[in-house]
Order: sequence, then C-alpha cells, then structure tokens
Amino acid sequence: MSTTERHRRKTIVGEVVSDKMDKTVVVRVASVSRDPLYKKPLRRNCKFKAHDETNQCKVGDRVRIAETRPLSKEKRWRVLDVLERAK
Repeated sequence: MSTTERHRRKTIVGEVVSDKMDKTVVVRVASVSRDPLYKKPLRRNCKFKAHDETNQCKVGDRVRIAETRPLSKEKRWRVLDVLERAK
C-alpha cells in the first residue's frame, strides 16, 4: 500500500443536528437509493459524531467530515470545513 492510498480518507457531506457537546458535533448524512423491486426512493439517515476543534459549527450548518483514527468511544470523524452556514 502506497502512501497516497493510505492518506486518502473517506469524506462525506452532512448537516449538523447537535452541537451541545464540547468540541463534538453530530452530523446527519442523508442518502437516497431505490428499492430493487418496486423502484420507490428510500431515504436513509446515518448520524456520525465528528470532532470540531474550534467549536465553530452550529445546528443547521452543512459540513464536510473526514474519517480519522478513533478519538473517543464513538468519535471516528472530524470536521474538515463548513460548506454552508445555517440561515
């Protein structure tokens, strides 16, 4: 495995749903897929806890998060940047 493969981390975009913890935000990532038989769109949500070092994220912000080493029992993501501020 080369160094470029090792440093390539998964990144996903989601919406902050909670910022009540110190240096941690909860990010909801929505995905839409089709039912294989009936072709109806299925909406699924996953929640990830992400590390926010500067406490800059607020509820409603759209953020990009990246996979990282385990930071706590449930935190395995960190906030890369805020794409859009809440209105």
